Amino acid sequence: MSVIELDRPAGTPPTKPSALDSWVRALELTSRIGADPRRTFPSVIEELGERFGDAPALLSDRECFSFRGLAERSNQYSRWALDQGVSSGETVCLLMPNRPEYLAIWIGVTRVGGVVALLNTNLMGSSLAYCIAITGARHVIVAAELMDAFEGAEAHFAVAPRLWLHGPRAGRGTDTAAPRIDLAVEHYSGSSLPASERPPVTIADKALCIYTSGTTGLPKAANVSHHRVMMWTHWFAGLTGTGPSDRMYNCLPLFHSVGGIVATGSVLVGGGSVVIRERFSARRFWDEIIAWDCTLFQYIGELCRYLLKAPPNQREVQHRLRLCCGNGLKGDVWDAFKDRFEIPQILEFYASTEGSFSLYNVEGRPGAIGRIPAFLAHRFPVAIVKFDVEVNAPVRDAQGSCIRCARNEIGEAIGRISGAGSEGVGRFEGYTDEAETDRKVLRDVFAPGDAWFRTGDLMRIDEKGFFYFVDRVGDTFRWKGENVATSEVAEAIASCPGVVDVNVYGVTVPGADGRAGMAALVVDRSFDPAVLRAHLTGRLPDYARPLFLRLCNELELTDTFKLKKKELANDGFDPRRTADPLYFDDPMPGAYVVLDPALFARICGGELRL
Repeated sequence: MSVIELDRPAGTPPTKPSALDSWVRALELTSRIGADPRRTFPSVIEELGERFGDAPALLSDRECFSFRGLAERSNQYSRWALDQGVSSGETVCLLMPNRPEYLAIWIGVTRVGGVVALLNTNLMGSSLAYCIAITGARHVIVAAELMDAFEGAEAHFAVAPRLWLHGPRAGRGTDTAAPRIDLAVEHYSGSSLPASERPPVTIADKALCIYTSGTTGLPKAANVSHHRVMMWTHWFAGLTGTGPSDRMYNCLPLFHSVGGIVATGSVLVGGGSVVIRERFSARRFWDEIIAWDCTLFQYIGELCRYLLKAPPNQREVQHRLRLCCGNGLKGDVWDAFKDRFEIPQILEFYASTEGSFSLYNVEGRPGAIGRIPAFLAHRFPVAIVKFDVEVNAPVRDAQGSCIRCARNEIGEAIGRISGAGSEGVGRFEGYTDEAETDRKVLRDVFAPGDAWFRTGDLMRIDEKGFFYFVDRVGDTFRWKGENVATSEVAEAIASCPGVVDVNVYGVTVPGADGRAGMAALVVDRSFDPAVLRAHLTGRLPDYARPLFLRLCNELELTDTFKLKKKELANDGFDPRRTADPLYFDDPMPGAYVVLDPALFARICGGELRL
């Protein structure tokens, strides 16, 4: 491992590029990917090691890698994989918190044909065992601090994989129950592997398994090829214009595509460095941005909200950030975030790990997730089709074809799937489970035999061609004959005085069609239900205003900082299922009133007009 200096000369942030410049750079960097099929991302890391040498690559409080050090460490893991007989296409599972070594492991194993499954560090028990089992992995690498979670999953294995421990277990002395992989790889050379030492690997081969939410509640493993990794890293390197003077602040999970590949890989491709943090802290954020001298920040929309809610701090405008890149930054906080923290440029994008298309808001239009220029329409084959919320499926005409939405009409976004050899345009690589793959494909959409990827996201396009995210398909609900988008209701509620955080979802009411709106709120002492009702009256139609309120101490989030709705929806508005205060929008007094068991019984018995 190379030791590096963290200091670097401060440069003047570059002038914001034009949208056309950004598109051209991205096209140039990705146009050469197919020229040499054997040039994979691990190959690129090798090249970068030779080009940038001891320049910083991956930084953290725990460990740091120079470009040369990252290449050498990766080569050690390549030789470990070969020595263990990991064959081409065979999966090795990785369970490790955010740290630079994480990248070295998967880069090294995939360099010699192995596939690395990036396990969610929040999983435990049967869920963790399931995610390991569906890959068929013979080896699993587990960080010492996550061994308790792994041991909790062992009872659920039909066939237990071989465990490789990374790091010493605290309080366990010289625990020798499992071999220490971090010690084992030290015995291997970090020099470049000659072609004779490694099996042939091309961009068509599978590189990673990245887990996404499944229809059954259990995660599903999306297939990610070397081609996809190359496209992601080089496309974003072009759009962001990263160079050796850039440094990315990345606190997103490395087991997800954005944090683990897009944020890290794109900056490395440009010769810049990445600061890897284990978790996000609104309190320490600006101190760390300044201390590490970062010029880039990879966000999730909720992180931006947390920063805005924090008390003003003079440090928040003393940074050198030139660009914030990410997804989920809603229109209601975009300008406030950009203006308060003096962010020169925001690059919002839309993509999914397994999706066949992506969108980019290069122009920086507040609230939009992207626009497709005419000269790139062939590269991003996207359509928005009419969607029936009640049957949870796209609407078809008399001939059986899907119906394209008009401008500003809400529908499901779909992307045309192309066959092999399409050079990245419309590729859908599916999941390890073929049944899950089939569920995401919509067939005979506009012509017999065509196939389109279902995003499960509702969107609209405005008159200028900008796309806007509206809601997840399962989150939007129907009430009083109207569709209600939870995201739009949440935005209206969030601007009310006293509301700190909000999560909107639909709940079933006995004897009523559809689902009624309910909002789980985190509030401060100034919150008044009467003020909220008055606030929403002028902002939302009657059917969209939440019928029920739930006051919570905090809202649960996923590992990518998205709000959890399923558990709240299951609780419904039943006061027997929660100790949280509940309120009902009673039409008679025209006010939110306390919802107790007696009132709950009257609502369920149909005694009240809803």
